[in-house]
Amino acid sequence: MIQAHFDRLKNNQIISIEISGHAESGPYGQDLVCAAVSALSIGAINSIIELAKLTPSIDIDEENGGYLSMTLPDNRSEEQSNVAQILLESLLLSLKSVQEESPKYINIKQTK
Repeated sequence: MIQAHFDRLKNNQIISIEISGHAESGPYGQDLVCAAVSALSIGAINSIIELAKLTPSIDIDEENGGYLSMTLPDNRSEEQSNVAQILLESLLLSLKSVQEESPKYINIKQTK
C-alpha cells in the first residue's frame, strides 16, 4: 500500500510531503495506481521548482523506488509560498481522487 503523508504548519500551509510504499495493484510496469501517484507527485514537485522558483529538499530512493519526500525551503517569499500551496493542495486533491477509486492501494494522512 502507498502511504502519503502531508505535514502542515499551524497556519495550515503544507510544508512537506512523504510518499512511500508500493500499491501492488497490478504487475510491475502495469500498476496504474503506482503510475498515477508517481506522475502526480513528480509533476507537482517539478511545478514547484519551475513555477514557484523554489528549490525544495528532495529525497528519493532511486534504487528501490517507492519513496519520495519533499520539504519546502524556509526562505520563500509570500508569492512563492502561495504558488507552492496551490500546487500542493492540488496534489492532495488529486491523490484523494486516486484513493477514492482505489482505497485498498493508497492511504493519505495529514498532520499539523
